[in-house]
Amino acid sequence: MQSFLQDLRYATRQLRKSSGFGATVIATLALSIGITAAVFSVLYAMLIRPLPYADADRIVALETRSPEGYTQPASYPEYLEWRQMSHAFSALAGYSAYGTVNFEGPAGPMALHRVAGTDNFFDVFGVNPILGRTFAPGEDQDGKNDVVVLSYETWQQLFGGQSSVIGQKVKLDGNAYTIIGVMPAGFRFPIGKVNAIYTPLHMPKLQYENRGSHWMPTVGRLKAGVPLSHAQADLSAVFADLGREHPDVKGRSVKLVDIGTFILGSSDNSLRLLLYAVSALLLLGCVNVAGLMLARGVKREREIALRSAVGADRMRIIRQILTEALLFALCGALGGVVLAAGLLRIIRLLLVSALSRGAEVQLNVPVLLAALFVSVIVTILAALTPALRLSGTSPSLALRAGGSAGTSKGQHRLRAAFVVTQVALALALLVVSGLLMHMLGGLKNADLGFSPDNILTAEIDLSVGRYQGRDLMADFYGPLLDRVRAIPGVQATGIIQLLPIQNWGWNSEIHVAGTPPAPANEVTLAEDRIITEGYYDVFQNRLVRGRLLDPKIDTQTSRTVMVVNEAFVKKFIPAGRDPIGMQIENDEKQTIVGVVKNVRQNIYEPPLPEMDFMAQQQPPDWKAPVLTNMMLVVRTNVAPESIVPDLRRVFHDVDPTLPFRTPETMRTVIADTLIFERLENWLFGAFAALAVLLAVVGLYGLISHEVELSTRDIGVRMALGASRGRILSGIYRRVGWMLGDGVLIGLLLTAFVRKYIGSVVEVHADKDTWRILGLSLALVAAGLVAAFFPARRASSVEPVVALRDE
Repeated sequence: MQSFLQDLRYATRQLRKSSGFGATVIATLALSIGITAAVFSVLYAMLIRPLPYADADRIVALETRSPEGYTQPASYPEYLEWRQMSHAFSALAGYSAYGTVNFEGPAGPMALHRVAGTDNFFDVFGVNPILGRTFAPGEDQDGKNDVVVLSYETWQQLFGGQSSVIGQKVKLDGNAYTIIGVMPAGFRFPIGKVNAIYTPLHMPKLQYENRGSHWMPTVGRLKAGVPLSHAQADLSAVFADLGREHPDVKGRSVKLVDIGTFILGSSDNSLRLLLYAVSALLLLGCVNVAGLMLARGVKREREIALRSAVGADRMRIIRQILTEALLFALCGALGGVVLAAGLLRIIRLLLVSALSRGAEVQLNVPVLLAALFVSVIVTILAALTPALRLSGTSPSLALRAGGSAGTSKGQHRLRAAFVVTQVALALALLVVSGLLMHMLGGLKNADLGFSPDNILTAEIDLSVGRYQGRDLMADFYGPLLDRVRAIPGVQATGIIQLLPIQNWGWNSEIHVAGTPPAPANEVTLAEDRIITEGYYDVFQNRLVRGRLLDPKIDTQTSRTVMVVNEAFVKKFIPAGRDPIGMQIENDEKQTIVGVVKNVRQNIYEPPLPEMDFMAQQQPPDWKAPVLTNMMLVVRTNVAPESIVPDLRRVFHDVDPTLPFRTPETMRTVIADTLIFERLENWLFGAFAALAVLLAVVGLYGLISHEVELSTRDIGVRMALGASRGRILSGIYRRVGWMLGDGVLIGLLLTAFVRKYIGSVVEVHADKDTWRILGLSLALVAAGLVAAFFPARRASSVEPVVALRDE
């Protein structure tokens, strides 16, 4: 113990003496451990942590597509047929997780996530409530469906975890519901819905009876012993039978997807690429530490020889070097733990919105311990290798070697291999980060069809029960819009059911009367938007032809009209035909009265064909389900956030029972829409920056180390007539070879993992070649700059001084 304390004190003195070296090693370890632990904690929650369902491997989601190939959920009549005709499921349920419900409690109105399901919804997940019961058979029918099951979080937060909650009446959307059960902690579906409540389906007559109203996602539990392939064949046969019975759905297809893959969705491959990237970063950090420790061991060869010459035994020398390495590793580990906790706190802010299981992410102790173990072992092994070699070297040979210590070809190649590896990994990460940053910049600066500046948005969720049988436009939206217009600084205001760029998929299959029929299997969808006239002024959507919607002309009793966008005209109206006056072939015969410029519905795609309808002209059966959930949009000539207090007051004055959602600017909406891309950009940018830094530090350390070891050789060469320029060019030639090899291997590595990179950002050889070449040259330039100072020091060696020191 006494000798260990002596070794520890000596290691501490060495750390203070070589503070620059020590800080570099500790910082490298801390960054590698911290980032690795934080990101692997995210990956554990997303990819590895078991789902909170019983026998989750038997739960599947149904991905159904139309005959034309686009995603098309079930209609309620279709779902009943699937449920009746399929034989592979012990439970097949439909649900809707769209929107919220207004809970009227003692603390005032509050918006809660609402998941509405069929009567067998909970049977799919195999999880029993901790209090009460779940839905009974037939409890999704009118007159029986005013019951609610609470999530554990809602039970704790709103009811204090009281067991007496079962049987209590609560007001949801203005209607009385009876609490029948409480689910255990951790149960959620959809997995991202925190603080949710679960109710049976409540459907208007049109949704209940209309086979063409596709709105309901479906999930199922396979019967015990039924493999996925058999269930797939069974359901495909059901779809084929229904296609023969109903020719309009002939060609519809279904794919069963395990629930884990369904929850991850399109983020699956992105997360796996993140796994490879953070593994590469950990490897890069370990390589850097190993190179630094090996170089330090070579540099101390004469010191160790002297200690051996004066009587130190081999085990004593090895123990001393390992104690120093252990001190570096522990300091780096401590910094890594602190960094991991801080990074995870920052990352969680983005994850909760970006990923379905983001709320479950927390620092994973096994992951942290694994990162610590790898880093500490690498540090100790890197220190142990020179310790074993040097402690076994004859002191007379080491002292006689003088300045040639560590200059063998094998050691040169080993150190060069470390640098080449770092450059290759750094380039691969730099390419992903650079392309991702370019893509994100393109999305942020894309032509959306409107300027997002000075636009404020606010979600409106009206209580259905409160407005039952009332005119929503006259009793709520009219007074609301009039009062909002009166707020100082407001230029225009209106409502729309889906914000531009934020969502799409509220659509209809259409055919314009008087035009040729569409070719077989061609998608004939057009987006449906319900608006008031002020929407166009808020988004400054310019009129191209005809007129805009006008509440004075387009009333409940007048003919139903619509305004379409240029994308609609391009897709559905033959060239040379005037769209004004043309009608849609359906029961309402909606007439086109105007054409406006395109506004993107989806930030990732070009504008889709769109039909805008007047809110006042909606059919009575649709007004309640459509108009109770809308978005208020406001254009201001002042900072949009400055009118929020006035907006809160207006909402309360018009309807005191309406929860006030914090409004967001359109800039914030865009940023939130791109939140997963921003998270990827932030993480890969941090990886690339750290990778380049480690590569530059590694190169600088290598050249500095070799210059120091080669001082005697350089002095001899200069004494024999070598110029300073020749010395400098010789060093840069070696640096150039290492950088060139690293860049070449990095480009090959990038090409090899191109498939995985494509899950984050597409790599186009024709468009991105020059961009990748530019990133490669930037990395080479950084390496050349890093090598300049030690190379300059080498070329400044005075032969007399160098030889005298030896």
